[in-house]
Amino acid sequence: MAARYALVIEDDPLVAELFQRALQDAGYQAEVMENGHKAQAQLVFTTPDLVVIDIHLPSLSGAVLLRQVRGQQRFWHTRIIVVSGDAEAAKEFEPLADEVVIKPIGYEEIRRLAEQFIPATIE
Repeated sequence: MAARYALVIEDDPLVAELFQRALQDAGYQAEVMENGHKAQAQLVFTTPDLVVIDIHLPSLSGAVLLRQVRGQQRFWHTRIIVVSGDAEAAKEFEPLADEVVIKPIGYEEIRRLAEQFIPATIE
């Protein structure tokens, strides 16, 4: 079975690396985009199983990108984890996200969240 694909959209390189490692350890092929415009361009060609997105991004905000993704039918099955250091702003996105978490967030929490979005297989 091919690895599920996850897109991390995070401008802090250390946080992005932590998220990427956690998602890979949860069974995803994870790619990092450091700003909203790069992520927007990538999303033209891919339909991730999971997106981990920061709200405050350079060039194109995560808020705008999140609304764009949720507005397209091909992303309806994409799970989204919104991460933000701004608890007040994050509340606004609860209806659009599968999970909203406030930074700081650690490796174990991101890995656990990502694992819960992988459908169980019947053996």
